[in-house]
Amino acid sequence: MGNVAAIVLAAGKGTRMKSDLVKVMHLLGERPMITWPVGVARAVGASRIALVVGHQGEKVREYFAGDAGILFAEQSEQLGTGHAVACARGALEGFSGTVLILCGDVPLIREETLAAMLASHGARGATVSVLTTHLENPYGYGRVVKREGGRLVRIVEEKDATDDERSITEINSGIYCVEADFLFRAVGELKNDNAQGEYYLTDIIARAAEESLLCLAHPCGDASEVMGVNDRVQLAMAGGELRRRINSGLMLSGVTMIDPDATYVEAGVTIGRDTVLYPNVHLSGATTIGSGCLLEPGVIVRDCRIGNGVTIKAGSVLAESSVGDEAAIGPMAHLRPGSSLGAHVKIGNFVETKKIVMGDGSKASHLTYLGDAEIGSEVNIGCGTITCNYDGVRKHRTVIGDNVFVGSDVQFVAPVVVGSGSLIAAGTTVTRDVPPDSLAIARTPQVNKDGWVKKQREK
Repeated sequence: MGNVAAIVLAAGKGTRMKSDLVKVMHLLGERPMITWPVGVARAVGASRIALVVGHQGEKVREYFAGDAGILFAEQSEQLGTGHAVACARGALEGFSGTVLILCGDVPLIREETLAAMLASHGARGATVSVLTTHLENPYGYGRVVKREGGRLVRIVEEKDATDDERSITEINSGIYCVEADFLFRAVGELKNDNAQGEYYLTDIIARAAEESLLCLAHPCGDASEVMGVNDRVQLAMAGGELRRRINSGLMLSGVTMIDPDATYVEAGVTIGRDTVLYPNVHLSGATTIGSGCLLEPGVIVRDCRIGNGVTIKAGSVLAESSVGDEAAIGPMAHLRPGSSLGAHVKIGNFVETKKIVMGDGSKASHLTYLGDAEIGSEVNIGCGTITCNYDGVRKHRTVIGDNVFVGSDVQFVAPVVVGSGSLIAAGTTVTRDVPPDSLAIARTPQVNKDGWVKKQREK
């Protein structure tokens, strides 16, 4: 595609969002909207990406802090799109090649569409290429005016258009490929003698046409790709479209979704074939789900690695954890960060784990808290068991060997080590290490007072 740089326009406040947060930092698919055009610019090979920021620019800068591929330009006054591009001149100083201009609030543009546009722009030797689409109701959009042969003559904004021009259904998406030398010369010469008193980037089309430079329209067949987000209704619509794209791709790869419209999978999550997702499943971050898994309604998984054949039952929440093959989680289980479960492990209803390693075949079936613990294989953790890992100042670890049986209502006061093959009697509070193959019992002996209740009633 040759040498490509990108400018992403992100200086506007977005007043129609009715928000204290700048528009481009509103979340779309669980990440700021601005990240989508930035990501697609990277995907098509932009060597430098200049973000033009203004209102709350510090929030955008903070988000991309440490990203060496991102440059910033400041547009302190919003005087139009042409002015915004002119502000990026310094950030791209010395660049010679094609500049891809994107909008921070047009997040659904696809890599394939931009790649095709760049390829056509280069192959045909164009100076300016504009991504366009057709709308049944083009009200509010700039209209694309062409001469015979399809060369662009100009783009006219709604407020400046004649009645004949308003009848045109081909509209400007606000996405361009422009040769750098021409671009920065042209935006430096723009005038603001129009209905809005702004410096329109679209005016560079007429300038190029006057100089007999080739200006082309590159059609986009799917109008949803160039949908702008100006308010929360449109943000939700964009989110729905993004979700449909992700879910369609997953289903075509072999994943079953009972109700795709109510299944929420973030871009970048990977799911194996023959996995079934029920409604209201939320998968995000660096999550991988194996093949043949079942995720029941209301499951939330973030930044987890899930093996093959895993069942995660309704209402369970997992974060920054790993689960081995054929394990069963839930219902209503909570795996907190640092939980690492082996194959065939069972974590049942209302069980919470944090920073634990649990060996193959072990189980904690109900009403249990396991934190800062190393638990061996084939261990049974009885109902109501807890690891007392915090003394008010520091965290301490509990270590339980293989083949240990833990009865109900047991407390492990860490730090403590339980040897393999041991049995911990129900109701025991373990405060000392337990040797292998031993019985640990620590509870007050039962005393029965025969007839005591009857005597009390007779008083």
